Amino acid sequence: MAETPALIWEHEVRRLLKYGELIPRLETALGKFSKRDSAEVIQPVRTTIPLQKHSGFLGVMPCYMENEGTLCTKLVCFYKRPTGSNLPSTQATVMLLDPEYGNVKAIMDGEVITGMRTAAASAISAKLLMRSDAEILTILGTGQQALSHFNVFTELFSFKEVRVWSRSKDKAEAFAHSLSGHVTACESVEEAVRGADVIVTVTRGTEPVLFGQWVKPGAHVAAVGACRHDWRELDDTLMKQAVVYVDSREAAVTESGDVILSGVEVFAEIGEVINGTKPAYREKTTVFKSLGLGVEDAASAQLVFDKWKSKAM
Repeated sequence: MAETPALIWEHEVRRLLKYGELIPRLETALGKFSKRDSAEVIQPVRTTIPLQKHSGFLGVMPCYMENEGTLCTKLVCFYKRPTGSNLPSTQATVMLLDPEYGNVKAIMDGEVITGMRTAAASAISAKLLMRSDAEILTILGTGQQALSHFNVFTELFSFKEVRVWSRSKDKAEAFAHSLSGHVTACESVEEAVRGADVIVTVTRGTEPVLFGQWVKPGAHVAAVGACRHDWRELDDTLMKQAVVYVDSREAAVTESGDVILSGVEVFAEIGEVINGTKPAYREKTTVFKSLGLGVEDAASAQLVFDKWKSKAM
């Protein structure tokens, strides 16, 4: 008889999931994903259905890692919210299943997992693609993803300057004051990104907010927002002057408005760089377009469950 599923909610996921353990797991998972070996990872592109009345979508993100015995799916609702809305832009739940019996082993808060695995993937891209002398970090956006990215980027790297921007000056200033260390709230995107070595875009925007004419040559951009085929954060100039890396080619040409509408060619998956089958062009302007993958959720959820189980014994 199947056991009652473990319920692992936000505070517990946050306590168990640490970047020092998560990042190596994700590097391994992304490398396996890019090998396209069905014994390692089976993961389709996210399935979505529109929630038209609420300007949102429900996404279903399954993944099976056969060799590791990990079967997982995430249910995530994401929304196009108007400026100033206090409603969440995403809500997510992750389920871990037993691949042999089919029962649900654990139900977890998906917000912490989504925030941390997304930020960790961006940090992996920066570790591989940013210049070794990078000094200035800019974050466009002030939501939960912005906080997760600030946490992991300042934990892993030593930036001399951090800048943030939001459409709301008050939100930008409040966000900057809430963070540790000296963080500058900028009044415009151009002010925030001029001279920046690493730029993270985690906005709710559906039209470009970051323009290539403002981005210095050799900068690395981790583009996280705009996860629909007709949503954008980056303009054509930036997309066409950059070497474009993605988490998944299939997802990028299906879901990324930045890739689809600019007409650019994807150079490589970040997993291919991890595997050593594609080069990392640190000296060039690079864009890592992150859509978020089921394999990232699966690796993260398995790590949380393993740690929860060991502490429960």
